Amino acid sequence: MCGIAGIINHRDQYNESEILNAMCGTMYHRGPDGGGIFAAPGVLLGHRRLAVIDLESGDQPLYSEDRSLALVINGEIYNFASLRRELESKGHTFATSSDSEVLLHLYEESPDTFINRLEGMFAFALWDSKKQRLILGRDRMGKKPLYYFIKKGSLVFGSELEVLKCHPDCPGTLDPEALADYFSLLYVPQPYTVYKEIYALPAAHYMIFECAAGKGTLHPYWQLDLSKKHTAPRAEIAEELRRLVTEAVRKRLVSDVPTGVFLSGGIDSNIVTGLAAELLQGNSCRAYTVGFRESRYDERALARIGAAFINGRSGGNLICKEREVDIPDFSLVEELTAHCGQPYADSSILPTALLSAFAREEITVALSGDGADELFGGYERYLAMAMAAKLEKLPRFFRRSMLQGISLFPDRGERSFSGRLRRFLRISCTEEKNRYFAILDRAPETLRRKLFSQEFYSQLCSSGAERFRRNAGTLTTRDRGEIFSEMDLHTYLPGDILPKADISSMANSLEVRSPFLDREVVEFASRIPWEMKLCGKERKSILKEAFGHLLAPEIRSAPKKGFGVPVASLLRNRWYNSAEELLFSEKLLQSGFLNPETLKTLWRQHQSGKLDHSYILWSIIIFALFLKNAVPDKGR
Repeated sequence: MCGIAGIINHRDQYNESEILNAMCGTMYHRGPDGGGIFAAPGVLLGHRRLAVIDLESGDQPLYSEDRSLALVINGEIYNFASLRRELESKGHTFATSSDSEVLLHLYEESPDTFINRLEGMFAFALWDSKKQRLILGRDRMGKKPLYYFIKKGSLVFGSELEVLKCHPDCPGTLDPEALADYFSLLYVPQPYTVYKEIYALPAAHYMIFECAAGKGTLHPYWQLDLSKKHTAPRAEIAEELRRLVTEAVRKRLVSDVPTGVFLSGGIDSNIVTGLAAELLQGNSCRAYTVGFRESRYDERALARIGAAFINGRSGGNLICKEREVDIPDFSLVEELTAHCGQPYADSSILPTALLSAFAREEITVALSGDGADELFGGYERYLAMAMAAKLEKLPRFFRRSMLQGISLFPDRGERSFSGRLRRFLRISCTEEKNRYFAILDRAPETLRRKLFSQEFYSQLCSSGAERFRRNAGTLTTRDRGEIFSEMDLHTYLPGDILPKADISSMANSLEVRSPFLDREVVEFASRIPWEMKLCGKERKSILKEAFGHLLAPEIRSAPKKGFGVPVASLLRNRWYNSAEELLFSEKLLQSGFLNPETLKTLWRQHQSGKLDHSYILWSIIIFALFLKNAVPDKGR
């Protein structure tokens, strides 16, 4: 796990070597164990290393035997051992024991298809001096980040947006459509960023940048297909799922540094923890849990139950450590906002960062349960969409009357019964094609007309729902319910969940691995019929069946909590002063994006306790922090 950066086709307009050093310095936290630079005419590649495999000789850049190829990579190749044996049998000579070096020799063997052979999480840059071209590649699910811009025939790329800002040509004009998406979704959907002309390399794509032309061409190399379904009996499907996930965990336990797991009160992390403990029998398995004092945001009690149950099966080798965490001031918020490089308002990044810092005290690699909700129907909103479809039988005026009735009661927040009912009734009144966006939308049309300035609103060319459907891309499922899961795999997972895991962990120099996002697991899960995932009201039904032996009854039946932060109450007490200062800061008010009067109204209503505006207020606060730290004098 590392950080990469590069400047390709530069023409010595600036001191590029100094710029690249600054780019690498910006991502020191991603790789505190070492760094390296490759320089050739017009080409600079940089690398920061977090040593995980081949601690002695795995420094980068890496080179082919004839040194015509140079490589920098962020991530892990899990099938490197079998690939290495195959390549050595064909006469290739390896200079290191690194998992990454196989990529160079695969490219020599088959430059057009080499990326298809890689299993892992990765973002890489490979320079081919003979063909005078650079290849950028990203893993299938988008676990590892890679951002770039092309300007004046030059390509600049890096593992973080902040890295690109070190370059004088970095575009700084904000994209109104991307910003509108941010206020609705709390993140900017990939491949876009908040900046015009800066993009994320899409998941499951590679780019070929030809120096002579000064242009890059994107190529997809993999696409998930949910149209084909298993026809085997449920028991056989559960058995094969168990085998594949177990093997995925086994592959991700390979490391030359201390490794552990994240453990919460949820099903996914308990499965990963239970498998890790079983596979490490004879050795200790370390698990880490954090929680807040407020019970609605604390899963430590459930995590203890899950750990005790797992220990009963694994012989007691699971060592579970827990910590009560707190966010007393804004310093962590400010730090993580800077690492994000663009507005990102999923507040669960805060406990994820605290968990990462806690784990990093003892380990360098952690396994997580990310991806299971999207693959196996874990979100409550999937059930809500199914129920909303059934409510279509009721007249719309009746549904609207119910919504108006519940609106008379105080808004106690989304996690309260009234908050969830209010949200459900709102989506049931929305036309079907826009319904899923409506359940995600934190800035619905009625609010954005008041909140956005007239100038900002006039720059939006399409509705949020239209842009969301466009960002979701081509969908393959034929199931009316599964379409929402597939949308999340294209939008929420690579745009919100995976950046959160990467940013919060790498800010603490910790590598996080996700067994559920193994290619074989993902492809197999995509072929499981939706009714085996969402079975009546039971979510993740097939996953629970496959791993019931690892799940304590309390874990299996507990309602999903999520990994949240009590933002609503914090804005009313300990964060009040910092929040108010940012909401009404001169830089935000003069940016011209938002209506100051609406801001005042939202803040006043939230402080009264009668309404919960925490989501939209938090997104505005994060945007204000972003503006405070953004590249100066770049305009909108």
